[in-house]
Amino acid sequence: MKVRNSLKSLRGRHRDNIVVRRKGRVYVINKTQKRFKARQG
Repeated sequence: MKVRNSLKSLRGRHRDNIVVRRKGRVYVINKTQKRFKARQG
């Protein structure tokens, strides 16, 4: 999982990426390509 300041650019890398808020943190998750996981901050 990558930790980045901005997730907006990472979201556009794959069409299945979605931005999710969990426990006060923002994540990019992808069910089909697991390597696109990221967390903000």
